[in-house]
Amino acid sequence: MHLKSVAAILLLLTIPAFADQVVLKNGDRLTGSITKSDGKQLVIKTDYAGDVTLKFDAIQSITSTGDLTVIQGSKTVVGPVTTSGADLIVATKVGGTAEVPMASVTTLRSPAEQAAYEKSLHPGILEGWKGGLNLGFAVTTGNSETKNLNVAFNAVRTGLHDKLTLYTNSIYAVNDKVVAPQTGPQTTANSTAGGAVYNRDFTPHTFWYVSGDFFTNSLQDLDLRAILGGVAQACT
Repeated sequence: MHLKSVAAILLLLTIPAFADQVVLKNGDRLTGSITKSDGKQLVIKTDYAGDVTLKFDAIQSITSTGDLTVIQGSKTVVGPVTTSGADLIVATKVGGTAEVPMASVTTLRSPAEQAAYEKSLHPGILEGWKGGLNLGFAVTTGNSETKNLNVAFNAVRTGLHDKLTLYTNSIYAVNDKVVAPQTGPQTTANSTAGGAVYNRDFTPHTFWYVSGDFFTNSLQDLDLRAILGGVAQACT
């Protein structure tokens, strides 16, 4: 049996059951559940201190009791992880053990983190939205008596290769001060604008987008103005 395979098995047998272990170069040891790493930092969830973030280059060895997804550039391997020298030894289920230099690891994820990442690549139409709603209301008295209402909304949904943006802004204002020849309160503003932009990447250097902007203004007798656009572009 390959010497590194034997070392991987022995290391798995020496750690506490159901606990991952990280050993730092200064000799400190942490046990818990390894969550994720971006190749620069590693997060391990411990029972006594919650999530602990460690510098990846300060780690001497990593041992996991369960599967971890280890990514090195375009190469991905999955399985329990141990360390031999400067390499991570991944005990895959189908390809035997795989050796990954720790210095070249770009991503490391627990099963839960990997599942969340894969779900984020293909969110449902109602998932992954971020945005906000602004609401403003102002009242003035004196020479004029006005009320102003402003509503603005913005929402963005970003996928792996696309992005959808929705936005709208509405303004309504009225002057309650009745001055001849007025016979009642006067509306001084009543407009609504909104639109959407959809961007889609086809390749790292090719993308297209379509957009639509819409505007109404009752004081200008403008029922609807629409501006539609789109472009496909290649960049280097």
